[in-house]
Amino acid sequence: MGAALSSWTMTEAEAGALFLHEDSILRHSDILAFYGHPRSRTMGILGRYPKEELYEQLSALAAEYQEVGGRNVVKAFYIIFGTVWPEGEIGIIQEAMLSEWIEFALERDMLVFIDHQIGRFTPEQGIRRMLPWLRYPNVHLALDPEWRTERPMLEIGRVTAEELNQVQQIMEDYLIENNFPGERFLVVHQFNHIMLRNRADIRGDFNRVRLVHHISGIGTPTMKRDTFDFGAQATNIPVKGFKLWFDFGIPGHTDAPMMTPDEVMTLNPRPYIIMYQ
Repeated sequence: MGAALSSWTMTEAEAGALFLHEDSILRHSDILAFYGHPRSRTMGILGRYPKEELYEQLSALAAEYQEVGGRNVVKAFYIIFGTVWPEGEIGIIQEAMLSEWIEFALERDMLVFIDHQIGRFTPEQGIRRMLPWLRYPNVHLALDPEWRTERPMLEIGRVTAEELNQVQQIMEDYLIENNFPGERFLVVHQFNHIMLRNRADIRGDFNRVRLVHHISGIGTPTMKRDTFDFGAQATNIPVKGFKLWFDFGIPGHTDAPMMTPDEVMTLNPRPYIIMYQ
């Protein structure tokens, strides 16, 4: 099946409906990412294996997605850049470590997403802290509203439509000012209605910044489909993503059972960026 469909790409009308830049990766490919922090075994798969082994595992899974999805699959590391601490303080990943992972990925035609958990800071402060890393052509950015709080683990955080539109404009201006070509992604997570305030007012039509609405609920396939259906209602953010959770024995952080690639690719609308934590 994959061989028969592997040359499929979007039509101009389809790309236009998703507001994709002419150089967008998503015109020809889906993206498959492994999530986590290189120094943490509890925050995702990235902290559990060496980079080389992660690359092999990701490549094998990418082959499964290419078979069922019918398009090329671009591999990615999704790295927690700013980790929330008590009272909303943020711990930033070491520059040398992040550079090492980015360069490893660059040598293998992989992407890297760097994610800021925001904490007690503003989305603008979070995005400006990450902007210099856009000097690498394979780097994209992300914000996680869940952790935009001074009471992590006690309450779910939130960002507003106004804040998200502002950071998209800041990011787009930065790309233009520095003459960085093409489109870059900005991923925003949601699994609860609280996380995105005034969601209908969020812009998804910037020219150089592609906002990805990433649905990240945990649970059974039925629970995950229900959460995804809630996310699908935000048609103003047409590019969707989807997260799955490996079973590392962490209570409350496991999909049971995990959806198969075929089940993931039958979601409506189809997700274009798929992530495994």
